Amino acid sequence: MLGVNNIGICNFVDSIIQYFVIFSMMGVTTIGIREVAKYKDNRDGLSKVFSTLVSINLVFTFLSIVVLIICCFYIPKLQSYSQLVYVGIGRIIAGALLVEWLYTGLENFKYVTVRSLIVRVLYVLLVFLLVKDENDYILYFSLNVLSYVVNAALNWAYSRNYVTFSIKSIDVKKYIGPYIILGIYLILTNLYSTFNVMYLGFVSNDTEVGYYTTATKLYSIIMAVFTAFTSVMMPRMSSLVANNQMEDFKELTNKSKDALFAFSIPLIIISELCAPQIIGILAGTGYEGAILPMRIIMPLMLIIGYEQIIILQVLTPLKKDVAILVNSAIGASLGLLLNFFLVSKLYSLGASVVLVVSEISVLLSAQYFVSKCIGYKIPLRALLKRLFLCLPIVFVSIFSHIEPAYVYLSLILVSMVVIIYWALVEYFIMHNIVVLDIVNKILYCRHKSGSC
Repeated sequence: MLGVNNIGICNFVDSIIQYFVIFSMMGVTTIGIREVAKYKDNRDGLSKVFSTLVSINLVFTFLSIVVLIICCFYIPKLQSYSQLVYVGIGRIIAGALLVEWLYTGLENFKYVTVRSLIVRVLYVLLVFLLVKDENDYILYFSLNVLSYVVNAALNWAYSRNYVTFSIKSIDVKKYIGPYIILGIYLILTNLYSTFNVMYLGFVSNDTEVGYYTTATKLYSIIMAVFTAFTSVMMPRMSSLVANNQMEDFKELTNKSKDALFAFSIPLIIISELCAPQIIGILAGTGYEGAILPMRIIMPLMLIIGYEQIIILQVLTPLKKDVAILVNSAIGASLGLLLNFFLVSKLYSLGASVVLVVSEISVLLSAQYFVSKCIGYKIPLRALLKRLFLCLPIVFVSIFSHIEPAYVYLSLILVSMVVIIYWALVEYFIMHNIVVLDIVNKILYCRHKSGSC
């Protein structure tokens, strides 16, 4: 409804706001999850950690807002979108009060899920009720920011059940170093993961931004699911490291890897075969320029998924913050260099290539440090075997050429064939631990219910 141009404007401004959110948050999420997991049974200790991290976060939030307002006065393109930028300040403030890391560290995922579901449903309803035509893009952006503000207000109110905020109990010296180091890591990471959007907006036009952000939409949604999984695992892995249970630590890492292979590979196959149908369903007509960028980007589900396992579930619990910083520095340097050479010439296609190459460089660097720390090597043989086993289902691409009138039918048929085939491969040939566990539990439950 908003059109590719206005979607591009909203996503361009959102990418800028996201950078200032990252600067305000720095390393609070990673440190928060790690420290909350350590003090979750000690309210006084937990309150001290909470108060310290929130206080540091608020200071950086204030600095971020000041810098953003100055930029809005001196950068012409930001001046033209100043109304959206000022609305986006609400998201920066909400970031400091969201304290999602508190509930992740406490492993209180039920509250987070219920709250997110309610707020998101209300947000979607408001979008459908209030956004009527392409001129409502400011309202659309405002509703998006409002959803963050509501989440932050609810989280802050609910946090009183676990912690007491007090400036008297803060200990800045203990956390300011890791806060800045991990913050630099996040800033550098975003120089190759989201800088593309902002740079693309400056060197091309809002339509190209619309193509690129539409191409990454499905990938972002799916990766959010796996990121939730790695976030859930992080406090558990931190506890295992604290108790020196390294064998259990490695076992969980292997399970995460098997879960990734079972989860990502069929989705990559489906998205590559059915990219035109998926773009048509997600965005409608006028977004055909997003099809090829999407096909370039979708393998990142596997690349970034494995990257998250070895960085968030291995290096972070082991407190290898310097190694994490080196990874991001490599990715950022390569990303910036490629952005200047490719994005200015190839636009959305160039941005897609830059993202993939940068993430591969980060993965290889992180794998080096993980191998050095715990001797965990990339499962190359298992990966190559799976890639070879993908070949027999290429024939399903014939379904992707069904007439546009049957776009949903072709997508459903391809998805069913790929998922069933891949489930059989993982169970009977690869003996995937996660798939075996799921199937055995289903068979056990059926047997138990039959006995009853």
